[in-house]
Amino acid sequence: MSTEIKVLMVGPDRGVHGGISAVVNELYAAGFDQEVSLKYIGTMKEGSKLRKLLVAAFAYCRFVKELSWCDVVHIHFSSDSSFMRKSFFIKRARKSGKKIVLHQHGGDFKTYFNEQLSDAKRDYVRNILDMGDVMLVLTKGWKDFFGQITDPDKIEVFPNSIRVADCHVQGEKDYNKVLFLGRICRDKGIDELLEAMKQIYSVNKDAHLYLGGIYEDSEYKEKVENCSDFVTYLGWINGEEKNKYLDECGVLVLPSYYEGFPVSIIEALLHKCVVAASAVGGIPEIIDDGIDGILFKPKDKNAVKNALEKAMSDKEKALSMGEMGQKKVVEKYSVEANIRRLLEIYKKIL
Repeated sequence: MSTEIKVLMVGPDRGVHGGISAVVNELYAAGFDQEVSLKYIGTMKEGSKLRKLLVAAFAYCRFVKELSWCDVVHIHFSSDSSFMRKSFFIKRARKSGKKIVLHQHGGDFKTYFNEQLSDAKRDYVRNILDMGDVMLVLTKGWKDFFGQITDPDKIEVFPNSIRVADCHVQGEKDYNKVLFLGRICRDKGIDELLEAMKQIYSVNKDAHLYLGGIYEDSEYKEKVENCSDFVTYLGWINGEEKNKYLDECGVLVLPSYYEGFPVSIIEALLHKCVVAASAVGGIPEIIDDGIDGILFKPKDKNAVKNALEKAMSDKEKALSMGEMGQKKVVEKYSVEANIRRLLEIYKKIL
């Protein structure tokens, strides 16, 4: 192992169900911890507010203890409480004179910054972001946004990525099978998705939705159970089980109200799924509408229905989209390439 660069990385616990944890786990799986000397501190676990508070407090104490060891502090955050929680780590790292990589993961930061914060809190956010030596964002759109808040010259577009070398799609896809991966809640567009599938099922009894995720809002458990004729709840799926459904299902749907850069989309593209997704956040920078996926307006059940029917009805076009999508991921979203680039970023700021 090279110990030339010692990296203290901070983010949610690696067992948390979410996008940042998925990104971090991909880095580990691709051998990032063999390229640098890496210590990871999880600042958040799922559970009660008390549990989250205790985890954050313990993580901060460990962080302070490990600061003298590292060369670089790499901090992952999204918005809302995630950003505020990480701001204490950023301030302490700056006070200790450490080089800081801020890694922003999208989410609803625009609404958070523009609509939910007071002027004083916005000034606080600017001050925290100014403490970073480099800031990684998921898309050009996020670079343009954050370039109005902090120094644009230190912002680099750094999209999420996955391992691409070992993917071999097994079997023939069924384009009547639709897969959803993510948190099951209002903001993920679950209401519109269930209504769209209900309408599709009324005329196509082969149509079926597979929900891979956790119930963030408990009310959706009953809603999903009431749709059992055309919906199967899988729970949170990983590894070979997830690959099985990505191979079998012809369509990956993501009707979110907001997003950063969903790992589930590039996973689905790698497995030659047709991706039908709302045109929000970084998704339009991943999907070329009509070429390697289908984009639609968020919060519109008819738009979801039309997109799914389009994917289901034209197998030849769906196969073409699948081929184009896989080609794009291999060329642009390889975690191996991202690791090489991350090493260069570290070297540049040291």
